[in-house]
Amino acid sequence: MNETIQSIYNRHSNRMYLDREVASEDILAILNAANQAPSAHNKQSWSFVVLRGSKKTELVNLITDNCPRFPRPASALLRMAARSISSAPLVIAVLNTGELIRRGPELFQVANDTIHDFFRIMEIQSSAAAVENMLIAATSLGLSSVWLGILIMIQKELLEFLGNPGGEFMAVVPVGYSAKINSGPVKKPLEGSVKFYE
Repeated sequence: MNETIQSIYNRHSNRMYLDREVASEDILAILNAANQAPSAHNKQSWSFVVLRGSKKTELVNLITDNCPRFPRPASALLRMAARSISSAPLVIAVLNTGELIRRGPELFQVANDTIHDFFRIMEIQSSAAAVENMLIAATSLGLSSVWLGILIMIQKELLEFLGNPGGEFMAVVPVGYSAKINSGPVKKPLEGSVKFYE
């Protein structure tokens, strides 16, 4: 395998991290990799927010303060996310800015109300590609990460906390050095997911 494919195979979700800082150049490498993702109409309608130190602690408190609002299964997942964020030296929040949604009707010269969903999906796809680039880049640098999506449960509060109340939550990604070796789950055989037609 080449190095890129090897990084894809090596990438696993890790939720607990060592108390070890991540070098600034590695953080920038991860962010630059995310920024190189394909995006619909090259609008790059994403935003990355890096949280460390006291700001990261504020995020953990925001999550735990909101846990009692939810039934036990959701609350447990939120608490697990808070623990992962707390143990990581930094987290990167990924948000959709809504730029493509706002500009889409003008680009396509359409006025159909349903077009909003079309452009929203394209924003989600673009940001998802950025997050995947981020995860693979972290792995290639010897770092671990995890895509935390459960925070969608507190999207409104999270967006206000991050200073982007008009955006849309995509992910919070803790990044750091894994506290334990994790081989990841066994994937389903490819044959069950692929069809070939000629």
